[in-house]
Amino acid sequence: MRSGTGVRYSRKLKMHWSWSLYLAFTLIPFSVGMYFLDHRAGLAATAFTAAYFLAILFVYFYYRPRILRAIVRFASRYGTVQAQVLKQLEIAAAIVDKDGNVLWMNDKLCELTKKPIWYQRNIMTIFPYLSKAVFPDADEFKNIDLTYEDRQLRAHLQRIPLDNLIADSELIETVDREDGSEVYMIYFVDETELQELRKQNREQRGVVTLIYLDNYDEAMDDVDEVHSSLMNVLIDREINKYCLAHNALSKKLEKDKYLVIMNQKSLEQAIADHFSVLEEVKTIHIGNEIEMTISVGVGAGGDDYNHNYDLAHSSIEMALGRGGDQAVVNRNGHMQFFGGKSAGGERHTRVKARVKAQAMREIMEGAARVLAMGHKLTDMDSLGAAIGIYRAAKTIGKPAWIVIGEDSTSIRGWLQMLRDSHEYDEDIFISPERALEMCDNKTALFVVDTARRNRVECEELLEKTRTLVVLDHHRQTTEQIQNAALSYIEPSASSASEMVAEVLQYFEENVRLKYLEADCMYAGIIIDTNNFVAKTGARTFEAAAYLRRSGADVVRVRKMLREDMDSYKARAEAVRHAENYMGCYAISILPSEGLATPNVVGAQAANELLNIVGVRASFVVTEYGGRVFISARAIDEVNVQVIMERLGGGGHMNIAGAQLTGITCEEAVEKVKETLLAMTQAEEI
Repeated sequence: MRSGTGVRYSRKLKMHWSWSLYLAFTLIPFSVGMYFLDHRAGLAATAFTAAYFLAILFVYFYYRPRILRAIVRFASRYGTVQAQVLKQLEIAAAIVDKDGNVLWMNDKLCELTKKPIWYQRNIMTIFPYLSKAVFPDADEFKNIDLTYEDRQLRAHLQRIPLDNLIADSELIETVDREDGSEVYMIYFVDETELQELRKQNREQRGVVTLIYLDNYDEAMDDVDEVHSSLMNVLIDREINKYCLAHNALSKKLEKDKYLVIMNQKSLEQAIADHFSVLEEVKTIHIGNEIEMTISVGVGAGGDDYNHNYDLAHSSIEMALGRGGDQAVVNRNGHMQFFGGKSAGGERHTRVKARVKAQAMREIMEGAARVLAMGHKLTDMDSLGAAIGIYRAAKTIGKPAWIVIGEDSTSIRGWLQMLRDSHEYDEDIFISPERALEMCDNKTALFVVDTARRNRVECEELLEKTRTLVVLDHHRQTTEQIQNAALSYIEPSASSASEMVAEVLQYFEENVRLKYLEADCMYAGIIIDTNNFVAKTGARTFEAAAYLRRSGADVVRVRKMLREDMDSYKARAEAVRHAENYMGCYAISILPSEGLATPNVVGAQAANELLNIVGVRASFVVTEYGGRVFISARAIDEVNVQVIMERLGGGGHMNIAGAQLTGITCEEAVEKVKETLLAMTQAEEI
């Protein structure tokens, strides 16, 4: 049934009225039945039924139009109220079509964007990031962070299919289309104040910093008593001045250690100026010849101050392990490095070597067997250090072996000489597979010439024993071996062979190296110092003197280190075709055809390029075994370690390298150039 307004009852409301009529019809058989019982009762029931039926019809027809008009008025007013509320909503909102064209905007969005209410251009003209591509798919919503003028907004996009809105409409109907029809409701939530509060909360988070003086004792020994007191005052002043400038609280813990508490905002300021306190302390000169340097360890991002202190402690250990004169920021496990432009100072005291030697002896005595392992593609220094560990174990009666995987040409002759000698067991060198079979918790594993898990000869061995000792002379990285029973990292040492030679002097009084062992260790020092030219200190010559006394022969070593004609020509080609980049960097590609170990020849070519006037650092790229090797060398002006770290490598300040996969030598050269340019522009080198 329809009224004059063109509106009809819905099915549910119509059913409500129909039940009243159905009840009236059920009274008819009741009235008929009453006639069989009593004639007068039947007449009364019939009269009641007729009156009830007429009353229902009267109510139905009399109130029906009035009820419909009331419903229409309510719906109209309700829809008007809804539209008015949405229009005046305190949250900016808009409706756009599937192409982004504005169909409707409320007052708040008009006020925010300064657009009229009838604005119907594309939403991208106001918010460029709200393109059609970012609209949500079917039955999904999306939140997008936006910036409009000086306001931070969060746009909430909700897809509204038109089919659902017009399915019951009698005025319009939908047309089947494959892409569907929809509009999008967008709410713009102003989060400017919330973002500001979040920023303030982040900036106020606590940060723990430790500052250590790297060479305090050496610098103080270099001046008299009066000047040493003045130097202490000047150091305190520089550190306190820097802390005050960054709104930080500093407390001197010991003569050479400081604890600094700052917030995240102060840390960002310190990072922005690249921890200028590192250079400011170096300016202190009151007659001291030794330059004072400091190391900074920062712990941030932890759950509380105790956690941040632990992070700061690991940072300062990393900074000292990398040679000092640098800052390390540890953000809950993610480390950043700053500074490190100077070479780590050599420690003249030998107390540390004596302590490490005693600890190593105790570990060996408590083990059933000893394994010595270097890095992949074992070189001369790694072999020499492993030979020294082998001799130390044999001296105290412990069985020992050296783990060698793929033997490179540079050490093949030495390995053959040791195997042919009757003074050694035939199985002195074992494969990684054999080492895995014999290694258990009673085995002492000594890792030499590397502290990186992914560089050792056999990484699985690290998990097979609980007794692990690490000896390395490279600056530490974030990939260092964890949970070592003893770790001896000395970046100031020239080579691992030097470190082992120094330890052997305190290990046992009657340690006697055989001449082949002394030759190997001496050759390791020669290779890593480029014939005692690079990274050589007083202790390097002391270790060399000890090896000479133990039987090392310079002539014999020199003969063993001679190279073939192809290697010499390849090195000459690399030098001849070297490119002078940025006026101070020599970059070249070494041809690897016909060379057994082109990575070794590449390192030699990089050393040769340093002899050219004006070259601050050299980089030689070569291909070997499906990988691209980069050898980087410098004298004292550039820290090639931080450059190689950008490419996934590492090393020393003056000697470093990296290995890349999946690229050509030419592409590697471009990566080196890009890294040099970026670090130069950022004043990081």
